[in-house]
Order: sequence, then structure tokens, then C-alpha cells
Amino acid sequence: MELIVATECNPVVGPAPASATHFAGAPGRARAAAIHGWRAALGAAAAIALGACSFGPSGQPPAMPSPAHYGVEPQPAQTVAALGVAQRFATGAQPAPQWWRLFGSTELNALVEEGLRNSPTLAAADKRLAAAHEQLRGQLGSSLLPSVDLIGQASRGRDLGIPVPGGPNTLLYNQFVGAVQAQYTFDLFGAVRKANAAQSARVDIEAYQREAARRALATNIVTATIEAAMLRAQIDASERLIALAGDQAHDTERHYQLGSLPHADVLTARQSMATLAVSVAELRQRLTVTRHALAVLLGRTPDAAPPESDLASLHLPQDLPVVLPSDLLRARPDIEAAEAALKAAAADVGVATAQLFPILSLSASMGQGGFSWPLALSGAGAIWGIGATISQALFHGGALVAQRRAAIDAYGAAVFEYKQTVLAAFENVADTLASLEHDAQALEAASVATRAARETFDEVASRHRLGALPASSARGGEQQYQAARLEEIRLIGQRLTDTATLFQAMGELPSGSNERSDHLAGK
Repeated sequence: MELIVATECNPVVGPAPASATHFAGAPGRARAAAIHGWRAALGAAAAIALGACSFGPSGQPPAMPSPAHYGVEPQPAQTVAALGVAQRFATGAQPAPQWWRLFGSTELNALVEEGLRNSPTLAAADKRLAAAHEQLRGQLGSSLLPSVDLIGQASRGRDLGIPVPGGPNTLLYNQFVGAVQAQYTFDLFGAVRKANAAQSARVDIEAYQREAARRALATNIVTATIEAAMLRAQIDASERLIALAGDQAHDTERHYQLGSLPHADVLTARQSMATLAVSVAELRQRLTVTRHALAVLLGRTPDAAPPESDLASLHLPQDLPVVLPSDLLRARPDIEAAEAALKAAAADVGVATAQLFPILSLSASMGQGGFSWPLALSGAGAIWGIGATISQALFHGGALVAQRRAAIDAYGAAVFEYKQTVLAAFENVADTLASLEHDAQALEAASVATRAARETFDEVASRHRLGALPASSARGGEQQYQAARLEEIRLIGQRLTDTATLFQAMGELPSGSNERSDHLAGK
């Protein structure tokens, strides 16, 4: 037998399957007995339902540690100042919903809004969410309300008639039936309720995944815009370096022709210029790929990619919200999706457990029937039926017990997946906070080097204009400055990108406008 259930309480299960059905034309005593049996079955079902307790885990997420601070080191109140800007960490502040506006670029705002409006990826997520809502509505309607069907049947057949002397006779007849049938299955042990709760949780998963897709899309648009602006600035600086290297090579070759420099110096100058040309080609390739990716994120074709933004037009946000670890569990859509998956798995355990217990169904029908249309439509053709059926699984080859064990294992996996999602979120925030601090330190050092190179170049250029130094010295000073500027540009872009990543990592605390399906499932 498969009636093996491990629950928090063991409801009393009724005896063997039984049914009581009454059809038109039965004697009155049989009708009364059938109705009495139906009432007795309902009473037994109510007693069983009252005895049923929890058939599965609650679905509440496991307790997770709340770290004192995200990283291995306490979080500073602000980063070091780089290029005159220090970013301040507002611990416990609410995350910014439209955080990309804090970069102070109307062009960037327009790109993000265009992407959120036209992205096929986000539109597909909207459709998946709408489909999940409709599936839930359909499941609720079919499980919580009786099913009513209109049946029409017309048939012609031949049966053996009553034997008469002279040979067997056959009976040829027509049959016409029209009826309304209704059926309802009582949710004695919560199988339907748990199935609806599981479907409701899966709708929530789609909603959170849609929110995660929206936030990821906005982040990708912002980071791609920053990347394109940074690459354009690096290309401009590199092209200036190529021009300086070309002038240097030309002067070196002229001095070689005059005999004042060896040929090796000419080859070295040519090599330097060619190396710079290779780096510029690589930067242009990266810029092209980035612009193509940005166009697709916006819902455009690659040939309609927007122009690069000016890196100087992107302002670094100075006040950064840092959500408390306890609030992060409600702010990140990936954690919320993992929690919804946990609830769905818990409900699946309840469904698998309830399948081991009796099922009670009621059915009723009413209509007209007869062996001819006039008879079927007359008062004599009235037919009706009402019945109750209770069934108990006895032996299914171990399938029901195995399905329950599988549901329990799936729930255990969902618990560990939730824990891993939370830990990964903590790691994501910790890495981003550390990156911003290190970005500021590196950028400050690079800006010091760039300012020193600029001052050196200005001094050498002034002495060259006075005739105290040759043009090659002025070119060398500018080359050092442009090389330092390249690294500074890279670190400016990295700091902007990591700032956008932090806003993404903080998530967004839910509000009353969030799309949820709890109200549909009656939670």
C-alpha cells in the first residue's frame, strides 16, 4: 500500500473507496439511500479535512547571517578624493529607483528610457509574466469552481432483439441526448490550494525575473554608454600619440640621412609608431562592438547605433546608498525570485503529500433524452443524475511515494539555492564597494601622475618656444603626458562603471506597485 505519509499530524483516513449514484427511474427508497450516503460522505469528508494539518514545509526562507559589514574590512564612510571628488556611502539609505539619472546626463537618460521602452528582451519578459498570470487565473477558475459542460449526443445503433419463432430479430434504433453536466472535487487535504500556491509563486518568479531583466537592461545601457565614451576619449589621445610618434620618426629619419643618428634609431621610431597604431586599431574594434551592443540593447539595428557620449558629460554620483544586509534580502530581485522558488517547491511537497489521501468528488447532470426527437423533447424524456465518489489510492507501484520524496528533495535543493543566491548577493555588494575604494585610490594616483606629466610638458614646451630645447624634447614631454592621460581616462571610466554596478547590486526595495500574484491565489 502507498498510504505512507510523514506529516506534522496524521489525519484519519476513511475506509475503502465507495460511491453512491442515483439515476432517473430508480425507486424512491434507492433515491433516499443515495442522498443519505452522499450526506454521510460529506460529513466524513468534513471530519477528515478538519483533521488534516500541515502536509509540507512552510516555505519560509531559512535564516541567513546578517554580517556587520559586507567585506573583509569595515566599510569606510567615503572613498578617498580622486579628481576632487570623494564618494560618500550612506549606510541604511533607500536605493534609488531611477539611479541612472544621478549621472547628470540627459543623453544617458534618453538612452535608458528608449531601451526600457523598446527592448525585445524586456518585452519578452512582459509577455512571459502576462502568460503566467493567465495560467494562474485559469488554474484558479478550474480548481476553485465547479466545472459545467453542455453535452449533446446523437447516435444510431443496432442490438439483438428479443428472439421470436422463425429466427432472431434485430433492434435498430436512434438515440438523442442533451444534458448539462456539473462536477466539483473537494479540496479535502489542500492539494488544490497547494497547487494554486505553487503556481502563484511561479508567477512571482516571473515577476522578479522581469524586474531583474529591467534592472540589468538599464545597467547594461549605462555601462555600454560609459565604455563607448571612455574608448572614444582613449582613441583621441592615442591618435595624438600616433601623430607625435610620426613627427618623431620623421625627424629621426632626417637626422639619419644627415648622418647624425644611426639607422637603429629610425627603426625604433618606426616600431613605436606601428605599436601605437595597433593599439588604436584594437580600441576602435572595441568601440565598434560596444556601439553595436548598445544599439541592440536599445532595440535598434547595429547600423543605427547612437553616437558616443562625451566622457566629461557623465558626472560621478557622490552619494551612494548602501542597503543594510537585512534589507538586501528584500531589495534584490534575484533573492526574491529564489524565495518564490522556495515557496513553490514547498507547495509542491504539499501537493504530492495530499495525493496519498482520499479524493471526494460530486457530479450532477440534467437533460433530455430519447429514441426519437419528439420523445427526447417531451416530458417523458427528462433525465437527471447526482452522485458522490470518494477514492483512496492503494497501490500505484510506488509512484506516489517516489513523487513525494522527489518533491522533498527538490525543496531541499531550493533551500540551498536560496542560501547560495543570498551569499552571492553579499559577495557582489562587497566586491563592488571594495572596487570603488580601490578605483578612487588608483585614479588619484593616476591623476597625480597626469598632472605631473602635464606640468613637465608645459615647462618643456615653454623652453622650446624660447629656443632652449629642441622640438623632440617638447614632443617627448607631450608623449609622456598623453600616455598618462590614457591611464587616467581608463580609470575614470572604471570608476563610473563600478558606480553603476553598485546601484545595480543594491536592488530596489518593493513598494505597493510591485506586480504580485498573492491576491489572485487568496494569500
